[in-house]
Amino acid sequence: MGKNEILVGEGAHRQFRGLDVGSHVKWGQNEWTVVGTFSANGALWESELWTDARVLQPSYRRGNSFQTVVARLESVDAFDRFKDALTKDPRLDVTVQRESDFFGNQGRSLQAIVRQLGFLLAALMGIGAVFGALNTMYSAVATRTREIATLRALGFGPAAVVVSVMVESLLLAAAGGIVGALLAWLFFDGYRTSTLNWDTFSQVTFAFDVTPALLLQGIFFALVLGLAGGLFPAIRAARMPVTAALREA
Repeated sequence: MGKNEILVGEGAHRQFRGLDVGSHVKWGQNEWTVVGTFSANGALWESELWTDARVLQPSYRRGNSFQTVVARLESVDAFDRFKDALTKDPRLDVTVQRESDFFGNQGRSLQAIVRQLGFLLAALMGIGAVFGALNTMYSAVATRTREIATLRALGFGPAAVVVSVMVESLLLAAAGGIVGALLAWLFFDGYRTSTLNWDTFSQVTFAFDVTPALLLQGIFFALVLGLAGGLFPAIRAARMPVTAALREA
């Protein structure tokens, strides 16, 4: 290109202002003109801005150095030969990686942070959900004291009472899990945002991918929480004295 022109990835274009085609932005010592956008099927490259390296280097006084160079080889087997040729050259100080390994290493810190925050948030919400289920089922047992006692008087054993309360708790949990999964799919599938890459200190845009496997996992954990929340109310209902329960209103 040889000009102060940049191509903007669609992820960066949607996330940041001032990157429309024809816009002018000032970075480094130069003013850049946005001449187009590009897409990469949602890949990480969509968070990048591309320009001529020979124009970019003097703008940031980088000389002839390159932080990252991407090379496309003729075959998969050619990678080892290419790596040996560069790393064995005493004039070069380089690290040669496959592209998948490079991006995997670049996002390692970010991935760890997202996972830790996600598990922490899920744990806190799970504890709250269990207490909510406990409160709901204890209230349900309290309002059905006479019905439960009548069933016991008719010959239904404690196990039947436990099963009935647990089934109700699981049905409520399943309904909540399905509604939550649908809302997550509707509002977050494909949702794009950005954050700082702690490995390179550059801004990275990414999209959430709510897959069917994740939806099923969410519903499964909702059932587990419903099971935990309904267990103690079910035991209380089964241990309720029949005569005392019949006297309650």
